[in-house]
Amino acid sequence: MAHLLVVEDDPQLRGALVRALRDKGHAVATAPTGMAGLDAAVTHRPDLVVLDLGLPDVDGAQVLRMLRAVSDVPVIVATARDEEPAMVSVLGAGADDYIVKPFGAAQLDARVKAVLRRLGAGAEGAEPLRVGGLSVDVAAREVRLDGEPVDLTPREFDLLAHLARRAGQVVSRRELLAEVWHQPLGGADKTVDVHLSWLRRKLGETALAPRYLHTVRTVGVKLCAPEERGSGGTASDGSASDGSTSDGSTSDGSTSDGTASDGTASDGSAPDGPVPDRPL
Repeated sequence: MAHLLVVEDDPQLRGALVRALRDKGHAVATAPTGMAGLDAAVTHRPDLVVLDLGLPDVDGAQVLRMLRAVSDVPVIVATARDEEPAMVSVLGAGADDYIVKPFGAAQLDARVKAVLRRLGAGAEGAEPLRVGGLSVDVAAREVRLDGEPVDLTPREFDLLAHLARRAGQVVSRRELLAEVWHQPLGGADKTVDVHLSWLRRKLGETALAPRYLHTVRTVGVKLCAPEERGSGGTASDGSASDGSTSDGSTSDGSTSDGTASDGTASDGSAPDGPVPDRPL
C-alpha cells in the first residue's frame, strides 16, 4: 500500500481524489494549500505527492521547486494546461510525471503505480556505490565513510550520489544544477558551491585539504578515492618536489641532513660524529 499526499485546494475535487485513490488501495493524506502541502511532504514523507499547480497561496510550480530543494519524493503534477511548453517546464522543475485535467481515477492510479514501479525498479537490489572508503547506498539512501554512518540532508545525498555515479570524472556545475537541482537552464553556481562546502565538512575535509571532493578550476568537481590522487610530492624520476631523491640526497649531491654523499658537510667540513636521527 502506497502512502500518498494530495495537494489540492478545491474541496470537491480533493474529496473525489481521496475516495478514488483509497478505493484503489492507497493510503491518502491531503493538504489544501501549497505551504501546507510542503510542510506535510517534509514532515510525513509520503511515497508520492499529487500536486495541483493552481493553488491559492503559492504557485504550484514554485511549491515543486521548494519541495525539490529538500526532498526527492516522487511528484505527479495535475494541471489544466496541456501545451507542450507547459509540460516541459513542469518536468524541468522536477516533476516525475503529469496528468491533465479532467482525468479519471483509473488513469491517475495507473500513473501513480507506474512512477512508483519505475523508481522502485531502479533502486531494488542495486549495490552501494563505493569510492575508496566511501559507500553510497542509493536504495537505502545511506552513506558510510570508513564504515561509519554520515548524516546528510536529502539534497546533500542527491549531490553525493550523482558524483558517485560519475566517480573519477569531472562533473560541471551546470550538470549538477540540471540533474540534482532540476534546473536544466542553469542557476546560481554558488548554490552548488555552498552544498559542496557542507558536504566536505561532513566528510571531514575542506576545499584546501580535499580527500574525496576535488575542485577543478573553471570546470567542475570530481569525486575520487584519496589513493587515486597519487603521493603528491614525488616526481616520476623518484625525486621529491623539494629536489631530494628517493635515497634522501638532493640534486647537488648532499643528503637531506646537510652532508654530502662523500660524508662531508655542506660547508666542506667533515662531521665530527654521527648525525642524530631527526623527526619526520
